[in-house]
Amino acid sequence: MSRIKQKFKQLKKNNKKAFIPYVTGGYPSLDACERLIEVLAENGADIIEIGIPYSDPLADGPTIQKASQIAISRGANTKNIFGMIKNLKKKIDVPLVIMTYYNTIYRYGEKKFAEEAAYAGVDGLIVPDLPPEEARSWRALAKKNALDTIFLISPTSSDDRIKEIVSASSGFIYCVSLTGVTGARNSMPLELSGFLSKVRSLTDKPLAVGFGISSANLAKEVSRLADGIIIGSALIDLINDSDIKYDKIIKFVKNIKLAMETS
Repeated sequence: MSRIKQKFKQLKKNNKKAFIPYVTGGYPSLDACERLIEVLAENGADIIEIGIPYSDPLADGPTIQKASQIAISRGANTKNIFGMIKNLKKKIDVPLVIMTYYNTIYRYGEKKFAEEAAYAGVDGLIVPDLPPEEARSWRALAKKNALDTIFLISPTSSDDRIKEIVSASSGFIYCVSLTGVTGARNSMPLELSGFLSKVRSLTDKPLAVGFGISSANLAKEVSRLADGIIIGSALIDLINDSDIKYDKIIKFVKNIKLAMETS
């Protein structure tokens, strides 16, 4: 059983939901990002998603785009993010998931990427622009290297498409809360409950919701419906370009965790 699957099983046994914060790898710097991930793990993150910054993202909104551009300008790349993860695995025991675009994997080389990710200690990957029907070679390499491949489902996915995606996914299913890009929002779509009910009727794999969750209230609302929530932009908004106010981060994370536990 993968560490991600095991984490969801453990949380379910304790009647809890997964809090999955997203950080942009290398933002605002590699050292600061490494410390940020440690702080998130120490304060209740169940799984942590690390984005490899990419210059032409499809799914990321302005906040993550800006963080990615700054990280790239400061030298963040696939190799040194793998190095950061390798360091982190000596200090924390939280499953780590890479979010990246397929061009990054393709240019690095699928086999090399999978092997080095596994060696660094990565537990799974999210590749938003890689559809299941074009992921055969990647999925084979990921499985060989004990990496989960987590596919995204959007509210516009048909029943047949949902069946295809949930069959291909391992670890959990990433349910996109809305049609659009990432970014903190003040409310969730009214259709979210029905969308998740439809996906739930077609799989027993864990469902984690991302895109738009920005506050403890929304975390509480969504964690009533899903097995986990993913927060990226709202967290990155708390990070100053040149500094991280860890007290603000810790307060934010603890408020999110408390809201989820009382949902």
